[in-house]
Amino acid sequence: MSSTRYEPPVPRVRALAPDLARGTMLAVIALAHSQVLAQPFLGPAPAPGSAVDTAVQALLTLFVDSRGYPMFAALFGYGMVQILRSREPVLGRTGARRLLRRRATWLIMFGLCHVLLLYPGDILASYGVLALLLVGALRWPDGRLLTVAAGAAVVGALVYGSVLALPAPVGDPADLPVDPLGSALYRLMAFPLVVPLNAVMAAAPLLVGIWAGRRLLLEEPERHRRLLTGVAVAGIAIAAVGAVPHALVTTAAWVPGSGALVAAGALHTATGYAGGLGYAALVGLVALRLTRRGTAPGPVATALAACGQRSMSCYLAQSVAWFLLLEPYLAGLTGALGIAAAAAVGLGIWLVTVVVADLARRAGRPGPAEALLRRLAYRTS
Repeated sequence: MSSTRYEPPVPRVRALAPDLARGTMLAVIALAHSQVLAQPFLGPAPAPGSAVDTAVQALLTLFVDSRGYPMFAALFGYGMVQILRSREPVLGRTGARRLLRRRATWLIMFGLCHVLLLYPGDILASYGVLALLLVGALRWPDGRLLTVAAGAAVVGALVYGSVLALPAPVGDPADLPVDPLGSALYRLMAFPLVVPLNAVMAAAPLLVGIWAGRRLLLEEPERHRRLLTGVAVAGIAIAAVGAVPHALVTTAAWVPGSGALVAAGALHTATGYAGGLGYAALVGLVALRLTRRGTAPGPVATALAACGQRSMSCYLAQSVAWFLLLEPYLAGLTGALGIAAAAAVGLGIWLVTVVVADLARRAGRPGPAEALLRRLAYRTS
């Protein structure tokens, strides 16, 4: 049996907006993950102490928590359309869908290794599961696509809102595994819980991303400027207003009962979908402004786009940093910092990945995770 490898085509001009959105989105992901440095895994999360910590916590709740992941999911759905569009003329409809399923299967394996080796809060496997289940959605009519997305948004908001309302597990942090093997097994135990939870939360924006990808909203932002402007303004505003009740909870300004806590969490999650889409639309408008000048993007935009082109590698690189900082047999900084300091560390980690990605761009090297996934997914017997 012979083995043939199909390489994805390289476009003459790569659209700036999708890569710029992915690179920027990774800053939001880093800020969301950085909060583990300020909150222990076991025991109730401490209320922000200083005025600065309280303000930072409020800003993170309003503009970061449950806002970055929907944007990432929408971009993933958008990318599925890009892959289908580029490969269908070569492989046909059946071959292109088979390629997407093979890629999704490898993403699940990447996610499993990610959890086992580095970090419990994986999203790669969840997106792989969704890609396997929803590859047929690439051919759904618009009405069905958006109707299912709306239903998935309701389910995701209720499920994740209920999770946010769960009481924090109480225990002694000293009971956590302190050796590499025990820690890996502890992370692996969370895998069957985290994957379906993140998949339920991400289904709605992924479907909307498919809808947007069909219309080339980010690849041709000049044709959709009015729509992008409306989504950016309304989406970010809705996200900020909808997060206010949950922000009162996270800053300890309000201690509601269980019913109100679920409602606040569900509202926070539902409006987070709007915020994630709003962020993507805003980046599309920024990319339009940059490309209208008729010159190449500046060094900052170029570096962010390089990070976006290597988004999976940069995402995994962040997890390497969290592994080194959080594992009890290494730095062991879980819950050791204030929320403002933790956020600064998160942004610092993201900036390092941006610089490294730009150096890789200048050297003409792809991200290692992307190169490996491409090698595995684009080979067929």
